[in-house]
Amino acid sequence: MQRRFKDYLIISFKGLAMGAADAVPGVSGGTIAFISGIYEELVATISNINLSLFKTLFNKGFFAFWKQANANFVLALVSGIVISYVSFMQFAKYLLENHPVLIWSFFFGLIIASIYFVGKQIRRWNMAVITALIIGTIVAYIISSLPVLATNDNPNFLFFAGAIAICAMILPGISGSFILIILGAYKTLGDAIHDFDVKKIVIFICGALIGLLSFSHVLKWLFKNYHNITLALLTGFMFGSLEKVWPWKTTLSWHTNSKGIKSPLIQESISPFSFNGDNQLLFAIFLAVLGFLTIFILEKVGSKKQ
Repeated sequence: MQRRFKDYLIISFKGLAMGAADAVPGVSGGTIAFISGIYEELVATISNINLSLFKTLFNKGFFAFWKQANANFVLALVSGIVISYVSFMQFAKYLLENHPVLIWSFFFGLIIASIYFVGKQIRRWNMAVITALIIGTIVAYIISSLPVLATNDNPNFLFFAGAIAICAMILPGISGSFILIILGAYKTLGDAIHDFDVKKIVIFICGALIGLLSFSHVLKWLFKNYHNITLALLTGFMFGSLEKVWPWKTTLSWHTNSKGIKSPLIQESISPFSFNGDNQLLFAIFLAVLGFLTIFILEKVGSKKQ
């Protein structure tokens, strides 16, 4: 695929959006990849990392290897994701702690738009497709409702957490960051990035790479053989995640860590009119519409490129 510098710059911007989404527990960067028109290329590129690729490196040289690996695409996308994820993670933490209604409103609108745009790509509806939609919805809802485990500071645990979370990060509708929270690894990773703890960061990246390379083959096979059913499953994942990103919640129980810092453990979605405090309803509606329009613009850009 022939691309100009401008095209790779756009891919990097999509990576920035993916990284920002993945940094927020409850939102998936895979959703952004799908809507912006790079999802299947991303999955295919990752799944093509195998022994034949390295045979090309030794037999035909570096440039043939680089081309076969679609490395320009990978470099542009990953640079955007890493820069955004690392820089936005602390900002997302601040917003979630100080302005939760507003940030969740934006992402609620974003996911509503994503459901529409992904769902409309299903070319034929039948019982198998409807069943996949229902299963995806139930699975995402259950995952979003799981209680949070205590923070695990074991560096080796980050390997396991990275392998699991990265699979969620490339699935539209299932948040990798929320999986990290459920596993008790979100704060550990955030502290490692903040303190530039190279050992912990490398362990997490190694786990993520192994999980990503393994899971991408499954996704590629599903898209090739069960395209409509896979789309329905992914749409269900997004639909089921809506409960997690509903802006107005009440906390039923709290978790206190070893430093005495409290964080919500179990929350319940409520009406904005039952919210304890300023529900910020007008501003929340504005941000939800803004989130919807953001996906609309990304989808238009993605469809033009395709």
